[in-house]
Amino acid sequence: MNVSSDLISASSPLWLKIGLAFLWILAVGLVAEGLYRAKLANPEVVRKVVHIGVGNVILLAWWLQIPAWVGIAAAVLFGAIAFLSYKLPILPSINGIGRESLGTFFYAISIGILVGWFWTIEQPYYGAIGVLIMTWGDGLAALIGQKFGKHPYSLWDMKKSWEGSFTMALISFLVCSVILISVKGYGWQTLVISIAVAIFATGLEAFSKFGVDNLTVPVGSAALAFALGTLLLG
Repeated sequence: MNVSSDLISASSPLWLKIGLAFLWILAVGLVAEGLYRAKLANPEVVRKVVHIGVGNVILLAWWLQIPAWVGIAAAVLFGAIAFLSYKLPILPSINGIGRESLGTFFYAISIGILVGWFWTIEQPYYGAIGVLIMTWGDGLAALIGQKFGKHPYSLWDMKKSWEGSFTMALISFLVCSVILISVKGYGWQTLVISIAVAIFATGLEAFSKFGVDNLTVPVGSAALAFALGTLLLG
């Protein structure tokens, strides 16, 4: 992403890039903790604020060309914090949802995998596709499904809604198409890839349990986009 400014750009010192990414994550975390402690939103909504907000750091990492090792190290660190938070009250706002889930842990690990994979082959946009489908697609699907889901269905012991699944498919399509068009340009190939990724991501989200969709959705979506992109876009 060849974007620059007088304040900060890809040529800025590494410490400044890391600092900006950290400040973004800190700001999202503070907003979530404030909502949680002030009881301005229920735990699931607060968790989705973190889920959606933190994931956008991938755009900063892409824009600023933050090295892969930084993203991997951050993912390991936040993954460890998330795992400990299930046992200790470190970040109650992200785990206080009253159900068994390792979603936050998988969330951090998936970002580390995608950065380690796509940053090293200099195709970070595929990593961004996976992360943003997880954050925006899965996050909004849950919120829309809970608030507006009037047509439920069940998979195993999980309750889903067609409204939530449609949201997941739509957001996944938009994320994939916008990023690919910005990098590769518009064409029928982009449309085909985006439709395939949207359907695949929606299926992964529907069938995953215990928060593992935060691993299967981003990694699976990015892998499919990469495979199809290599085949159709070069």
